[in-house]
Amino acid sequence: MQSNAANIEEYINSLPEDRAAQITQVRKVILDHLPPGYEETMNWGMITYQVPLKVYPDTYNKQALLYAALASQKNHMAVYLSGIYMFEDRHTAFEAAYRETGKRLDLGKSCVRFRKVEDLPLDIIGRTIASLPMADFVEHVKKVHSPRKNRAK
Repeated sequence: MQSNAANIEEYINSLPEDRAAQITQVRKVILDHLPPGYEETMNWGMITYQVPLKVYPDTYNKQALLYAALASQKNHMAVYLSGIYMFEDRHTAFEAAYRETGKRLDLGKSCVRFRKVEDLPLDIIGRTIASLPMADFVEHVKKVHSPRKNRAK
């Protein structure tokens, strides 16, 4: 369920009241923990937290590099965490910490789906968002997406 909202306020206002309140609550956690440099904007029909193109313009699709996102889908809401998708150790640690809370984990590669904000361990989401400075994220992406000849260096 992609939105055509022009900005974040319009996106949140387009949601049913209960969804808007929950998305707003998760958004606050993300903003409170977001490392410096990432920008919050609307992209791909959802609220995104991304590396500005002026910092890293060499993306494969010429779009800003997605660090995290927040969306209200048809049957659930979701937090997308590229940092756990791109690093196996972070993914494993995130999954273990989440399971320790006793809350039901509904996790895709980077998508944490939830039906109610109470089902989401906001402290773990916050720590995960805070854990990857933008420079480290960009360096990892450069290393992973560089031509093979540069990877051996």
